[in-house]
Amino acid sequence: MAKALEIAEKEKKKETIQLKKLRNYMVKKIKKEIPKVIYNGSATKRLPNNVNFSFEGIEGESILLRLNEAGIRVSTGSACASQSLDPSHVLLAIGLPHGLAHGSIRFTFGKDTTKQKIDYTIRELKSSIKFLRTISPEWNKQKSWRKR
Repeated sequence: MAKALEIAEKEKKKETIQLKKLRNYMVKKIKKEIPKVIYNGSATKRLPNNVNFSFEGIEGESILLRLNEAGIRVSTGSACASQSLDPSHVLLAIGLPHGLAHGSIRFTFGKDTTKQKIDYTIRELKSSIKFLRTISPEWNKQKSWRKR
């Protein structure tokens, strides 16, 4: 029994290391490739299997629907508020403004997550964000304010 536990702990540690690598890869790529994105929460003090981003000028629910059409499953807000359309109380508590908290999306990783799946997700996310910002009254209002 002790040997089985030892093997299980080693496997869990390997899985955790792999999930952190994939998470960090996704975070770096999204921050580099998508403008006006906020990485929510601590960069280091977090679980290895999820990331949460807010996208300026877009509602999280719109992003969720677009990604769902591409076969990508995400959640809005934080895990604590996944069943509610209200912004996550956790994101509000860490100081995120209401609009950004409402525009957040949570990605969760598991054993089947690969770099290729993350790359596909980011391609679809970039396309969705670009499209949704072209039709977003909030984004276009912000854009006109920036020109002044």
